[in-house]
Amino acid sequence: MNPPDERSFEARLTSLGDVVAFVEAACAGHGIERQAALRLVFVVEELFTNTVQHGHGGDCASAVTLALAFPPGAIALDYADSAPPYNPLEHFHSGPVANAENATLRPAGGLGVYVTGQLVETGSYRREHGRNLLHLRLPRGA
Repeated sequence: MNPPDERSFEARLTSLGDVVAFVEAACAGHGIERQAALRLVFVVEELFTNTVQHGHGGDCASAVTLALAFPPGAIALDYADSAPPYNPLEHFHSGPVANAENATLRPAGGLGVYVTGQLVETGSYRREHGRNLLHLRLPRGA
């Protein structure tokens, strides 16, 4: 397997365009189909915006590091940030519950993490040296 495509970004919402461009370029460079690339972009956008808004409480100069690898049949994402400890895997399968009487009413928040969990095959989380280290594996196919 080739070494991963890796890059760090400042934890600022204005960096999101560069983050997405990095992910799209890596996918294009490895021949990843558009649907799989879009799923990966969604996952990375969700993680990155949550890091900035909820983890750091706003823009800051802390680094968020992405490493992408493309083993046969999968996409591997290593995501690292220095925000306070948070394991999104604990929330991947506990989506917000809709109100049975009026499905349009539901608690705010949590839907993005839940949808992310539906797109991921496997994942692991650990906290090491003051950083959240998340490893996710997404399918390449439909």
